[in-house]
Parts: sequence; structure tokens; C-alpha cells
Amino acid sequence: MDSDREMLKSKPPRFMSFLTGEWTELKESDRLGKCRSVTEFEKLNRIGEGTYGIVYRAKDTENNKIVALKKMKLNNEKDGIQITGLREINILLNIHHKNIVEMKEVVVGNSLESIFLVMEYCEQDLASLLDNMAAPFSEPQVKCIMLQLFAGLQYLHENFIIHRDLKVSNLLMTDKGCVKIADFGLARKYELPLRPMTPTVVTLWYRAPELLLGSKTHTTAIDIWSAGCILGELLAHRPLLPGRSELHQIDLILDMLGTPNDTIWPEFSSLPALQNFTLRKQPYNNLRHTFLWLSEAGIRLLYILFMYDPKKRATAEDCLQSSYFKEQPSPCDPEFMPSFPQHRLKRKQLNQAAKKEKRKSQDESFNSFGETSSGISLLKRIRQDNS
Repeated sequence: MDSDREMLKSKPPRFMSFLTGEWTELKESDRLGKCRSVTEFEKLNRIGEGTYGIVYRAKDTENNKIVALKKMKLNNEKDGIQITGLREINILLNIHHKNIVEMKEVVVGNSLESIFLVMEYCEQDLASLLDNMAAPFSEPQVKCIMLQLFAGLQYLHENFIIHRDLKVSNLLMTDKGCVKIADFGLARKYELPLRPMTPTVVTLWYRAPELLLGSKTHTTAIDIWSAGCILGELLAHRPLLPGRSELHQIDLILDMLGTPNDTIWPEFSSLPALQNFTLRKQPYNNLRHTFLWLSEAGIRLLYILFMYDPKKRATAEDCLQSSYFKEQPSPCDPEFMPSFPQHRLKRKQLNQAAKKEKRKSQDESFNSFGETSSGISLLKRIRQDNS
């Protein structure tokens, strides 16, 4: 493996001609294409890791601005980057909204493993804040957060994008109180007619019942369910549905909402998972008992977020118009959201010792600066997709 890596580093990058099918060495002056090199960024510290990339805080030496660098995880194949990475880049290149994290550019390094997305830097993520706050968010602050989340979702859904992994750790917050949806590694563009997709997306605690029961039809409704779980978590000051397995997750949903049937969800009995087992009977919706102190408008919002039938579930626009956000206490202004010391690393530090050696090797690859054939291949594929 090491000898192969050294060979790749020592040989000039090559690309295959789409016309002749022949491999050609890339001129040194053209190797970076329009990508800047990661050598132009000073790594400050590591701030997180997701399924599809490792994230660093860094300084752009060109303008001294702090950014987040997401190091993409690649395949061992010749073209390097996973299809999930291409999807994420294509989506981020074409969306611009104040409540969605901004991708500024793609930069490249010295090896086939070195492709980075330069993202705007946000000081906090909601998961770390919830873990470390001395007091939970107040109801005006919860409303402020959720209004921004629904505004970002409305934009995504109007542009035919499903995030497919909404959770508190993928919601970032700036020091100005601006909430931003992040991590588009699982996001997909959708079109009509809907095409089958894998049901095993969305982190378990935030996964909609249709996915748990095997549906391969993904609509914007799966994001709305996740948003409901986030609202419930902010209101309850704890994860709302912390399942240990898919079966346990279904069981928790039944406890909260009761058992669905074909009357309230016409496609229910035809879902794939129900061909193998039957759900236990639980006839009561317990949302009101879960949130005894919440207003009727707040309960109504939760009801429409947690509709079993995806076709009847609320839209982001419906949620923005909810009377819950218009009654007292009013949502606070984002600029008046509290500021916090940085807690982002504390969650990761719980497992730091076990991951130390792995992180060391990964971080060393960050400092392998220079050209990369993966970066060139990536640029060509992105340009083709956007032409």
C-alpha cells in the first residue's frame, strides 16, 4: 500500500481523453485547473467528522479569514471520489440561502486522498450546545431556531432537494445566532416520477416511519419528520425518540403516536417491512402527554410534523405559517440569541483516546500538499454536470 502511494506521488498525474480513450500526462502548469492548493490554508484544529468527510478549522492565508475545510473521504478507485461526494458538491454549488452553509470553493492537495471543500465557518453546532449548556434553550429561542430551519428547508424543497440527514449535529449556528443547515453528504435532487432510493438513510433517531418500514420512495416529508424530532428535542431538552435499533425506534414512535392503519395512512399495509411482521396495537396519541406545558398551537404544529402519511405531513411553508410562531412568547431575534464558549470539540473528546492513532494518520495526510489527479478529475466531472 505504501509503495503504491509513493509511486502515485512520484509519477505526474494523468487523465484519460474522452475522445481517444488514451492516458495523457497533465502539464505541471495545468495540474490544479481552477482549484487552489490546500497549501494556501493554515490548519488550526480539527472540529468534527461525518460519514463522508473530516472537518478542520483553517485560515485562508489569502485573506486571513477563518473557514471550515471538509476533507472528502474517497474510494480506492482510480477516479477517487465517491458519488456521494459529487452529489454534495453539485448541490452546494447551486444553492445559496442564509440558512444553509455556504461552500466557497474546492481545493486540492498532494495525494489521491486530498480533496477539500472550503465552507463558511460557523462557531457552534446545536448538538454540542445542547450537551454543554448550563440551561436549555428558552421557548423564544427554540422558535427562533425552528423558524430558521424551516426557512432553509423551504428553500431546499422548492429547489427539489431532500437533505436526508437532518439532526441537531447538522445544524450549525454562527455567533450572530444564524442557524445553517450543513452536511449534504446524503442529500439528493428528486424529480417526478420519483425513483426508488435506499431506505437506510437519515440518522436513526430522526428517521421517518415510512423509511423504517422499508419504503424506497423519498419525498421532502422525510425532512419534515426529522425537523419534528429536532423541535421535540429542543422542547423536551433531550432526544425525543432515541432508538437503539430500527425495531426499538418503531416501538418508540408507536408509544408516542399510536399504531397507524390504512385509514390514516392508505399505503400503510403495503409497506415492505409489514409483509414480515405486524406492529403491536397501541391506540393512543400521546403527544399532548409528552408536552403537557405546550400551547395548543404548539401541539398542532407537532401533530402536522408527525403525520404518519407522508402525503399529509406538513410542508416547510405550512410550518412557517403556524400560529405557534405568532403567539406569545414571540420568537427572539437571531441577533439576540445567547453566545456561547466554543463547545464543538467536547463530544468528540469523549472518544478521543480510542481514535488517536487513526486521527494522527488522517491529519498527516492533510499536510501532503501539492497537485492531485483526483482534483482534476473532480473538476471535469463537476463542470460536465453543470454545463
